[in-house]
Amino acid sequence: MKALIVIDFTNDFIDGSLPVGQPGIDIAPRVSELTRKFAENGDYVVMAVDLHEADDPYHPESKLFPPHNLRDSRGRELYGTLKDVYEASRSSIYWMDKTRYSAFSGTDLELKLRERGITELHLIGVCTDICVLHTAVDAYNKGFDLIIHEDAVASFNPDGHLWALGHFQGSLGAKVVTAY
Repeated sequence: MKALIVIDFTNDFIDGSLPVGQPGIDIAPRVSELTRKFAENGDYVVMAVDLHEADDPYHPESKLFPPHNLRDSRGRELYGTLKDVYEASRSSIYWMDKTRYSAFSGTDLELKLRERGITELHLIGVCTDICVLHTAVDAYNKGFDLIIHEDAVASFNPDGHLWALGHFQGSLGAKVVTAY
């Protein structure tokens, strides 16, 4: 059984307060296409979305990045046509708030995957070298098989993006695939 984890594909991360910019805009059609395909196929789809509180002095990211993905903000909404895909399949896509880089940290993600017998995770979204990477490392350590869709991940750091793609394969045994 397989699942698709869509990581942080929100307005703030594409063209908002912490933007990936053009690389994120470029992968938007593929992110929407994969999400639609997995949902239509009846596969488990998780929308893992960063959630932050304004002026939180205790969150470690507060010292590293500008405020982003704040509760009830436009920046936290899904970017582009992914929002439409989510709305059309809302009843079959699990929306999961996350407050750390990894989608596993402090969430019920592992429980949801295990109870469905899922062993293979497909990861897409942003940032390749931050939230996608940390989710992949945790998934690897928990024994999941990993598929990273190279044409559906991006970062604001081109060197970090390339490094993470190599790390997925060389250190985590992930398959890095592309449709193009």
